Amino acid sequence: MTDTSTPQAETDDVVVAEKPVRAQADAETLFRESEIAADYLEGLLDILDYDGDIDEVVQNGRPLVEIVGDDLDGLVGPRGATLEALQELARLAVYAQTGHPSRLLVDVGGFRDGRRKELGALAKTAAERVLADGEAVKLEPMSAFERKCVHDVITAMDGVRSESEGAEPARRVVVLPE
Repeated sequence: MTDTSTPQAETDDVVVAEKPVRAQADAETLFRESEIAADYLEGLLDILDYDGDIDEVVQNGRPLVEIVGDDLDGLVGPRGATLEALQELARLAVYAQTGHPSRLLVDVGGFRDGRRKELGALAKTAAERVLADGEAVKLEPMSAFERKCVHDVITAMDGVRSESEGAEPARRVVVLPE
């Protein structure tokens, strides 16, 4: 049996409570989170009078809800801003039912896959400039999802590294020589 109590560290008769950490969620928990989010988004689509099918899956250890169909651009918005808002609302719905924050991803019409490819090309171009010039390249402000996509590409490359700077909503990736 696993001890689920809050871990504590003792130091010279002083007991310091450490913040409890939620263990990696199992597949059943992750799928339940995607079901909660799918139900929430389905209700929202009905209210907004959008036709779309909703797929709920667990992918790469994260719950994912995909909305697919025709004429869904309004759910994506400029540069994915509406999609990000939908994702936050769905995460709040999951939190309201489970009491735990979720790493839920929401995608509409494959927008995230397309954006991931665009950002991969942007990251490679920035890395090439850094390797050629030896100077850092600051990219435009991006969402957390977008920054992660860029960091993932840069991490796989030799001779360059990346870091984020700034505060939301102007947080950006900087690509630097190693």
